[in-house]
Amino acid sequence: MTNAYPILNTRIATFLSVVFHPLIITTYLFAVLFLITPELAGVSALELPGLGSLLLLIFLNTFVAPTIVIYYFFRLGIVSTLHVDSLRERRLPYLATGIIYAIATYLFGWKLQPIAELAPQISILLGSVTVSLIIVAIVSLSWKISAHATGMGGAIGILAGLVIRFEEHLLLTPLLIVVLISGILLSARLYLNAHTPAQIIAGLACGLTVSSATIYFLF
Repeated sequence: MTNAYPILNTRIATFLSVVFHPLIITTYLFAVLFLITPELAGVSALELPGLGSLLLLIFLNTFVAPTIVIYYFFRLGIVSTLHVDSLRERRLPYLATGIIYAIATYLFGWKLQPIAELAPQISILLGSVTVSLIIVAIVSLSWKISAHATGMGGAIGILAGLVIRFEEHLLLTPLLIVVLISGILLSARLYLNAHTPAQIIAGLACGLTVSSATIYFLF
C-alpha cells in the first residue's frame, strides 16, 4: 500500500505527538507572546529574567502539575499508558487536567499579585484553554475528540485573533509556522491511527472557536 504520508514514519509521528503534546502547547504559546509581543500579554514592564520566571511558573502549573497527576494515575493502574489513548481511560485524566487548569486560571487571575493586576491577559488565555479542556473532557465521555487538534486550533485562534484585532503583524510569521506545524502534527496523529479525520476536525473547530471568541470578547 502506498504511504499517504511519505515524510512520516511511526518514530517521527510519535516524536511529533510528544513534542507538541496538548499540555506543552500552552507554554509554547506564552513563550511566543512574551518574547514577540509582550505588550499584548501585559508583561512589557518585565525584564527577560522576570519573563523567564513567569514562563517557568506557567510551565509548572500547566504542564508539570497535570503530568505528575497523569503519571500518578498510571502508577495506580487507572491508565495503561502515559499517552492516555484509550477513550475509556482518558476521562478521569482529562477531568483532573481541566481542574488543574481552572486552579491555575484562578491563581494567575486573582491570587498571584502583582501578576493578576499587571497581566490579566494571562488568566484570560488560561481560562480559554481551561474551557477547551472541559469541552474535550465532556466530549470524551462518549467520543474520542482530538486533544492535539484542540490545542493547535486554540493556538491558531489566539494568534490569528491577535493579528486581526490588533493588527499585530509581528505575530504573522509565528502564526504561519503554527499552521504548518499543525498540518504535520495532525497528519502524524492520523498516521498513528490515533484519531479519525472527523475527530481531528472537531478538535480544531473546538480550539478555534473557544480561542477566537476569547480574543474577540475578552481582549
